[in-house]
Amino acid sequence: MITPKLALVALAAGGLVLAGCGSSTPSVSRDNVAYMYGRGGEQIRLETRVYHHAPERSTLYYKLPTNDLLYKGDGSGGPFKAHVRLTYEAYPDWNSKVLLDSASTLVQDKADDPGQEKELIGSIDLRRNEHRSFVLKVTARDLNRETQTTTYLQVDRRETAIRQYFLPTDPRNGLPYFTDHFGAGDTVKVRCDAFVNATLRVVHQPTDATLPAPVFSTTTRKEPPSPDSSYTITVNAEGSFLLTGLRPGALRFQIDSVDQRGYALFCLTECYPYAARAEDMLKPLRYITSMQEYDRILKQPDLRKGIEKFWMDCAGDREKARDAIRIFYGRVENANRHFTSNVEGWRTDRGLVLIIFGTPNTIYKGALGETWIYGEESNLMSTTFNFVRRADPFTENDLVLERAPLLKGAWYRSVESWRNGRVYQN
Repeated sequence: MITPKLALVALAAGGLVLAGCGSSTPSVSRDNVAYMYGRGGEQIRLETRVYHHAPERSTLYYKLPTNDLLYKGDGSGGPFKAHVRLTYEAYPDWNSKVLLDSASTLVQDKADDPGQEKELIGSIDLRRNEHRSFVLKVTARDLNRETQTTTYLQVDRRETAIRQYFLPTDPRNGLPYFTDHFGAGDTVKVRCDAFVNATLRVVHQPTDATLPAPVFSTTTRKEPPSPDSSYTITVNAEGSFLLTGLRPGALRFQIDSVDQRGYALFCLTECYPYAARAEDMLKPLRYITSMQEYDRILKQPDLRKGIEKFWMDCAGDREKARDAIRIFYGRVENANRHFTSNVEGWRTDRGLVLIIFGTPNTIYKGALGETWIYGEESNLMSTTFNFVRRADPFTENDLVLERAPLLKGAWYRSVESWRNGRVYQN
């Protein structure tokens, strides 16, 4: 697992600035969020998650890498300073224009070296005490250079959902993790204040190694592997439990053996988040190779050289091959960072489309899933992909593509572009 060089709890300067409730703004479902997945060169990487300490108390956690921020000095030789305005807005649902609540805080940091690499981690208490769900729009704006980025969260307060009552943390310092995905052998401390002294049922599910079908396929998606073991774990009096020596697969924590609600933590080993090993570089190539080509590369005495030869044959020269490799595996990493759920992001439907087609011009997010549009939205020549959120009490990041035979032409044109070395970065 990758850990930051330094984690720093960000302190809010001057506290929260609170806004009134009930005002009207544009619906969040019409926000074009294509930049979140790569288009436009996202300048600030903002990560967020919500944790319910209890039914009546929730906290928004956020993380900002300092090397994405501009640190300015005052010319006196003193420390360099960063200033970020962090704001949240709460809406009843994705299609509503009614602003339920909003608040903002000023995140400030100073450093002697403006090129430092650490992470600013902080929190804001959410003021919504009602037992209802809502959509949270969180924006971080770098005040030193007027750039910003936005993330969206579905805050689930229904009695039938308890996933956000669990928070994985670093056992060394207690800081929250902004992922539920870890490496083999890792140790994680999980907070769950609402379940003090409770006994949880833990089910281990093996990793699903299948690849998604092409976008035009009518093949039905297979069911995930069945659990291979189960046991119980007791939450301590402080409202936490410790996990050590994680092994590949998914751990699903349930409040009892009958109730399927719960929290899932995933242990990944293949091609995550980087495709660094030759074995990891080969697996995504299955999207653009025939079975015979794939097997031929797999049987090469030197696998890395076999992969390099494939790219050289596609691109025609070393420079173009190098660019194709950089773009292809950059998309693999991007898919892992954004779409990983029960499996690594590159093996999900959205990962498949991102790797082959790149980042779309337009992305709309909503309660049911996401719509990706390549080209102008009103143009009949544009290509649209609809991803529907699959019902899963353990994750909200599992979206399934609505496959259609009409997408066959677009698929083969894009694959052929890869195989001819005509790749366009976006």
